[in-house]
Amino acid sequence: MPDDSAFRHPLFEHDEAPRAYIEPSEQIRPLDVPQACVITFFGDAVQRLLDDGRARVINENRWEDGPHPLLEVEHEGERLAILQSGVGAPLAGALLEQVIAMGCRSFVACGGAGALRSDLPLGHLAVVTSALRDEGTSFHYLPASRYVEAHAPATAILEETLTEHEVPYAAGPTWTTDAPYRETHAKIAARREEGCLTVEMEASALAAVARFRGLALAQVLYGGDDLSGEHWDNRSWQTQADVRDNLLAIAGSAALRVERWRVSEEAGR
Repeated sequence: MPDDSAFRHPLFEHDEAPRAYIEPSEQIRPLDVPQACVITFFGDAVQRLLDDGRARVINENRWEDGPHPLLEVEHEGERLAILQSGVGAPLAGALLEQVIAMGCRSFVACGGAGALRSDLPLGHLAVVTSALRDEGTSFHYLPASRYVEAHAPATAILEETLTEHEVPYAAGPTWTTDAPYRETHAKIAARREEGCLTVEMEASALAAVARFRGLALAQVLYGGDDLSGEHWDNRSWQTQADVRDNLLAIAGSAALRVERWRVSEEAGR
């Protein structure tokens, strides 16, 4: 007989306590940061902004693997923050916590993702409407559930921004996993059947952290490597500099709009 204790998984032991032992707002001092923030995983795009003199580093957010800078740029005549996030739910969630503690308040995340459907070509955008929680970080922020839903008003603003820029996109769930080397044929088929458009490693955690902190966050991904066929196709997805730069700029426009929505909502309370 198996030991019953093996089935009492720690991830289901959700603690509603609002304050943690290491509480970010008690450890990180607020800074003069833009309140609209883009979260990106495009280190190459961030470096191009720095090399061109279009951005300055506000904070390095140094972790054991190195810095994850928070930048400031001027976008559409307004101040905008850009966080170079870390890959994987734990680091991405923790870095979001840090910039929230610094003072950022409205977020649009942009990244690349594996395409689970053949009709999601390289570079095509997918707006995240919900994220399947196949990772661990989100369970420390929200009670157990299969999905975490996207922030509806922020997501609507992101979609409106894409439409106004005449950028085609799909919208639907994504599959967030901690284990890219355990994406088996059976799991991929099951996720596709469930309606997931993409697979990545951060979306459900980012959504959960933002919801826990009561803040708006929307997410958009571009079709990267292809998992829709019999064999994996990398499609050289990380070399799409134009896609990444353009997506970063559109995410910035959407983040500024989400911040204006947030300010309007607070003023109306």
